[in-house]
Amino acid sequence: MTQTDIHPHQVSRLLLFLAVLGPVQSVLGWSLSAALWPGYDPIVQTISELASPESPVRYLQSSFFILGALIDIVVALKFTVIAKPARVLFFLGGLATIGLTIFPTPLVGVSEPHRVFATISFVIFSIWPVFGMRFGREWPTIVRPLASIIGTLVLGAIAFGFLAIWTNPDIHTAGFWERAVTTSQAIYPALVIFLSWRFMKHQKS
Repeated sequence: MTQTDIHPHQVSRLLLFLAVLGPVQSVLGWSLSAALWPGYDPIVQTISELASPESPVRYLQSSFFILGALIDIVVALKFTVIAKPARVLFFLGGLATIGLTIFPTPLVGVSEPHRVFATISFVIFSIWPVFGMRFGREWPTIVRPLASIIGTLVLGAIAFGFLAIWTNPDIHTAGFWERAVTTSQAIYPALVIFLSWRFMKHQKS
C-alpha cells in the first residue's frame, strides 16, 4: 500500500490512552468513592449521590465526573473517524457532565437542573453511534451503518431501561442499573476507538 492509500483519519496514541482511561476512571471513581463512604449502598443509591452536597466524598466523586467530561471533550476534538454530528454530541455530553457536577443532587429531594443534565448525558451517550456512522469500505467496520445501528439500539435499551427505573420510586435498584449504564457507555466508545485503530493500522501495512 502506498502512502497515498493511508487513511487521513488515523487514531492517535492519545486516543488509545483515553480509550483505556475512560472506562477505568469511571469505574474507579464510583468504586473508590463508595468504599470511602461507610453505609453507602451501591445497589440502591445512585452515583450522583456520591457527589451530593451532603456526601463525605463529594469532591472526590466530582473530580472523577470532571475528568470523564474532559475525556469526552478531547474525544470530540480528536476522534475524526466518527462523523462530525457524533463528535458534536460528545462535546455536548461532556458539557452535560460538567453541568450535572455543578448542580449536584441532594440526598433528600430532587435537583431539577441535575436531573436535566444527567438525562441529557444518558441520552447523548446512547444515540451517538448512529450519528457517527460512516459509509464505505475505507472506514472501520465498527462505524459503518450496521454496527452503528446495533450499538445505538443496545446502548439505548440499557439507558432508557435505567431511566424508567430511576424515575420510579417503587424500584430500589437504581444504583445497580445506573452503574450498568455508565459502564456500557464508557466501554463502547473505547471499543470503537480500539477497533478503529486496528483497522487503520492494517490499512497502513
